[in-house]
Amino acid sequence: MRLKKETADPEIPTSSMADIAFLLIIYFMVTTTFAATRGLDFSLPQEDKEQPLVEKEESVLIEIQPAGVLMVDQKRMALEDILEYLKPKLERNPMKPVIIRPLETTEYGHMVAVFDEIRQAKDKIGVEVKNVSIPTQREIEMFWY
Repeated sequence: MRLKKETADPEIPTSSMADIAFLLIIYFMVTTTFAATRGLDFSLPQEDKEQPLVEKEESVLIEIQPAGVLMVDQKRMALEDILEYLKPKLERNPMKPVIIRPLETTEYGHMVAVFDEIRQAKDKIGVEVKNVSIPTQREIEMFWY
């Protein structure tokens, strides 16, 4: 007598899967409590009738042209004379901005020489230059043109 071996069905029965998912959705909807949130609490600033007075700060512009020609506030100047020019301005306002603006065709070494000279101000003239700026090409295009 030969016994016939039953083979298992390779598929998983999923016919009731939708019913189970639907029942779980109903269960979580019924048992979940909804909290009414009030949102973020913040206070708005009061309207100020007076406009604040903003004083325009004049900066010192050091423009480096090709071949190392320096123009400091539209005046031609030697590298050694820059610190003497800056000394009275920095004594009045130690946070006075100094902008180094090399032109596109200027060699990098000329800009480094000017920057090094400015960084030595404390040793040479006794006043430190605290606010030095070298604008990017995008900043130059936005503010100078």
